[in-house]
Amino acid sequence: MNRVFSGIQPTGNLHLGNYLGALRNWVAMQDGTGGHPAYECIYCIVDLHAITMPHDASGLADATRSMAAGILAAGIDPAKTVLFAQSAVAVHAELAWVLMSIARTGWLDRMIQFKEKRGKDAEGPSVGLYVYPVLQAADILGYRASHVPVGDDQKQHLELARDIAIKFNATYGEGLLVPPQPVIGGAKGEAARIMSLRDGAAKMSKSDPADASRIDLTDTAEAIVAKIKRAKSDADVLPDTAAGLEGRPEARNLVGIYAALAGMTVDAVLAEYGGKGFGAFKPALAELTVAKLAPINAEYVRLIADPGHIDTVLRDGAMRARTIAEPVLAKVYDAVGFLR
Repeated sequence: MNRVFSGIQPTGNLHLGNYLGALRNWVAMQDGTGGHPAYECIYCIVDLHAITMPHDASGLADATRSMAAGILAAGIDPAKTVLFAQSAVAVHAELAWVLMSIARTGWLDRMIQFKEKRGKDAEGPSVGLYVYPVLQAADILGYRASHVPVGDDQKQHLELARDIAIKFNATYGEGLLVPPQPVIGGAKGEAARIMSLRDGAAKMSKSDPADASRIDLTDTAEAIVAKIKRAKSDADVLPDTAAGLEGRPEARNLVGIYAALAGMTVDAVLAEYGGKGFGAFKPALAELTVAKLAPINAEYVRLIADPGHIDTVLRDGAMRARTIAEPVLAKVYDAVGFLR
C-alpha cells in the first residue's frame, strides 16, 4: 500500500484555504475517495517547525490541541490515520541531524521560502529556519512515505527531500530511504488555491493579522456571512466564462471558492451566475460556505471541550508513529556506522 505523509504547523486557526487546499484532500486519501487509491496516511502537527520563528511558548500546547481538533473535525479518523505531534517522536530530530550531514549548503541556499522569510534581515533568522527543509525531509523520509501532498509553495522542499534521499542511498546503500513522489491537488491534479478575502493576489494565510482576510473553520455562521459580505470584489457583473475573470483577482477568488465548495467547475458556476453582480453572488456564496463548514465547526466545538480526548488521540498516534519510524532510524544508524 502507498504511504502518505503530511504535516501542518500549530500556528493560527485552520481556515477555508487549509480545508479546501489540504484537509479535504487528506480525508479523501484516508478514505480512498474522490478517485484516490487507498493510502496509509500519517499526518503530523509539526510543532518542532513552529519554534523556528518567534512564538508564544505558553500557548503552543493549546495551539497543538486546537489544530488536532480542527483536523479531526474536518474528517480525519484516528482509527484509520496516524495523527500525532511531531515533538512526541524523537526520530524526526535525530534523523534530521544525520540528513544535515548529507544535504549541501548550496541546496539550502536556493530555498525560496527562507529568502522570503528572511527578507532584508540577513542575520536575524534562526539557524532552525535555515535548516527547516532538512527537518521536513526527515519528517517524510523517516516513514518511508511514498507520496506527499504538496501545494505550489512546497514543491521545492519536496525536491530537496528527494535529493537528500537519493544522495543518502548512493552513499550508504540503495533502498534505505524512499524518494517521495508529490501528490499535486486532488486525485485529478486540481488544486484549490484560496486567496485572501482582502487581496485576491495574496494567499489566504493563518498568519495574516487581518481576521477579515480569511474564513476560519472556527467561525460562526454569522461571522462567515459578514466576512463574505465585506470581501473585496469589483463593480462589474460576473462573466459567462472563466476567461472573463482574467485581470479580476478578487472575482476569480470568490468564484473559485464557490466552485471548490460546490464541486463544480468555474465555468459551471458562471453559467449560473454570469451577468449577475456580487449583490446576488455573495449571499449565495455565504449560504454555501455556511452549509459546508457548519458541521465542521460543530464538531470542533465538541472536540475542543474535551482536551483529554485530544491528548489521548495524539499519544496513541505518536506511539503508532514510533513503531514505523524507529526501525527506519535504526537502519540509518547502522548504515552510517554508529556504535549502538
